[in-house]
Amino acid sequence: MTLAIIHTRAGLGLEAPEVLVEVHLANGLPGMTLVGLPEAAVKESRERVRSALVNAGFDFPLKRITLNLAPADLPKEGGRFDLPIALGLLVASGQVPPEALSGVECAGELALDGRLRPVAGVLPLAMATHRAGRQLIVPQANADEAALAGNLEVLPADHLLEVVAHLLGQAPIAPHRPPNIAPLPEAGPDLAEVRGQHQARRALEVAAAGGHNLLFAGPPGTGKTMLASRLPGILPPLSESEALEVAAIRSVSGLSHAEEWGVRPFRAPHHTASAVALVGGGSRPRPGEISLAHRGVLFLDELPEFSRHVLEVMREPMESGQIHIARASHERRYPAGFQLVAAMNPCPCGHLGDPRQACHCTAAQIQRYQARLSGPLLDRIDLQVEVPALSPEQLTSREAGESSAVVRERVMAARARQAARGELNARLAGQALEEACALQAADRAWLAGVLERLKLSARAYHRVLRVALTLADLAGEAHPGRDQLIEAIGYRQLDRLLKG
Repeated sequence: MTLAIIHTRAGLGLEAPEVLVEVHLANGLPGMTLVGLPEAAVKESRERVRSALVNAGFDFPLKRITLNLAPADLPKEGGRFDLPIALGLLVASGQVPPEALSGVECAGELALDGRLRPVAGVLPLAMATHRAGRQLIVPQANADEAALAGNLEVLPADHLLEVVAHLLGQAPIAPHRPPNIAPLPEAGPDLAEVRGQHQARRALEVAAAGGHNLLFAGPPGTGKTMLASRLPGILPPLSESEALEVAAIRSVSGLSHAEEWGVRPFRAPHHTASAVALVGGGSRPRPGEISLAHRGVLFLDELPEFSRHVLEVMREPMESGQIHIARASHERRYPAGFQLVAAMNPCPCGHLGDPRQACHCTAAQIQRYQARLSGPLLDRIDLQVEVPALSPEQLTSREAGESSAVVRERVMAARARQAARGELNARLAGQALEEACALQAADRAWLAGVLERLKLSARAYHRVLRVALTLADLAGEAHPGRDQLIEAIGYRQLDRLLKG
């Protein structure tokens, strides 16, 4: 047989479209031509495959070889096509029967001696293979990750010789068993370690219960970072489908999933991060921090120190829950359902409104500092909370607050009510939000007056309703009332917090 077709898959973000590796041997001067929109690493596979076949003891066909990666208009990148190309050459030259690869997909990079090296993005590939109802041959190092895709028959191998021996029926490869996923590890830092800051603790609980964005503002050393780091400990555990989403994003980013399985992401990029690092992109688009924080927390410390351009690119994904990266030859969509928690000082020196220490910043310096945060960005942050300096008595007090485990129980009860509604409160919109709140006529009229006095936007109005609904869920009430509306509005007065 001089024509062989091998099934594999490309990597386009979290998608894994099918690719057919077509190998044709023809008479003529020996040579190898690779077509099908391959990038540099794929073109170099010709030399890796040639050396791997020869060093593994196979006959390299001295023919005119044409390799086509179909469809031709789909970009191909990485070393994952090495193994399919090598098997295609063996089938086309008659060294492996074509029926041996029926119902099989494969991916893997080849070393020059025929060993199989792991590749990135195997989990989305495995999930697509599972949907197609085929077996999957992968490098041994990728086996645990591929087995997460569900009831998929994963055949791991360390060397090309093992793959061929399996296909010839000489030494069948035992299907890889899914890894034993450890139970969710104990929560990290405990909320009981936080002294005082009752309002900030309350806001943290509300944010966890409804999935709301949160901003802490206050002088240095008041516990803003300490509070933010304890948010994952009061969030519910990831469901299996959510854990799979998080693992898939880590897979295409080349990160390990084993140590993070079932744990909500907590990403804390430095304020020098670029827009591409935050939202993703590059010449070969990769997920950014907002996608790596999907289903988890994105913590931005020293918020005004981030470039304003960097912060503004987050506005759209904060609303839509996804990021669309478009380049001249690439287009990717990544999920970005993150929960933003930010911390900031009220001025450059940090002591505006601090009773312990006077602020030495000029009015112009304070204005420039605070102007780094645009109104539209702040409008998307539901909870804006002051974290004041603690008194010496509060600092030295041995009275512990509620533990993360206790708060987490209330959060999970509130989220159960939202699950019955069908959507997390932070994502409710339109008629569904109005029906869930079902405000009394008197409360609606009162709220309209408050919105007018505070000059709040329509977006802020809906976010007030969402926070009020979360407060009602925490209180075990069917609908928010005047008390919940007052508390929700109190979380949006950032001007008062910054002016001290």
